[in-house]
Amino acid sequence: MKFEPLHSWNLTPQQAIELQQQLRSQVVRRLDFKPARIKTIAGADCAFDAKGVYGFAGVVVYSWPDMTEIHRVGRRSKVTFPYVPGLLSFRETPLLLAAFDKLDDLPDLIMIDGQGIAHPRRMGIASHIGLWLNRPTIGCAKSRLIGEHAPPTQKPGSTVPLMDGDEQIGVVLRTQRRMKPIYVSIGHRIDLPTAVDVLLRCGGKYRIPIPTRDADLFVDSLKKTTTS
Repeated sequence: MKFEPLHSWNLTPQQAIELQQQLRSQVVRRLDFKPARIKTIAGADCAFDAKGVYGFAGVVVYSWPDMTEIHRVGRRSKVTFPYVPGLLSFRETPLLLAAFDKLDDLPDLIMIDGQGIAHPRRMGIASHIGLWLNRPTIGCAKSRLIGEHAPPTQKPGSTVPLMDGDEQIGVVLRTQRRMKPIYVSIGHRIDLPTAVDVLLRCGGKYRIPIPTRDADLFVDSLKKTTTS
């Protein structure tokens, strides 16, 4: 599947920072679709070889709301951008786009293992992917990049705001009792209540929701198969 290019990838780190500042205003931080129209949902993730020369991107697609896996695609590509904190989407997004390109149809909603607007410049990988594909996206991260928060209660489904100064940039969500919470943020074209509802409805019995957990396991298997 081909999609309109958002920008060139031939950028220096400083140019990438400037581009993030430009793109942040294009992120839609509200629900601009009817949730009942969601028929497919996907999880996406990346992994890298030991030398950081090649990246492995995976997308796992499910029917919604029954969460039956219907398709998965993987792609091995050469890494073209250095590892720079805060600019990881410029390293990973090209890999993921190459994987999404192998799909016949884009999923209706995409869950990314990473940050959305919970990012110093409000332009994490979930927002970046959302703008490229013009799809609702959710940032579902295992660790915090920025922001402060109180601890959520141990009750599964409990949340607390993730704040950067006076601005709420996400929520901290407890998915399972006695397990670390996850960090949820708007990627693009969605709001936080809907994002949390989707994550809880496809959570399963693990800390990480099924779509991003399966994508993580998938890219790890791709890496092991290729490098073994």
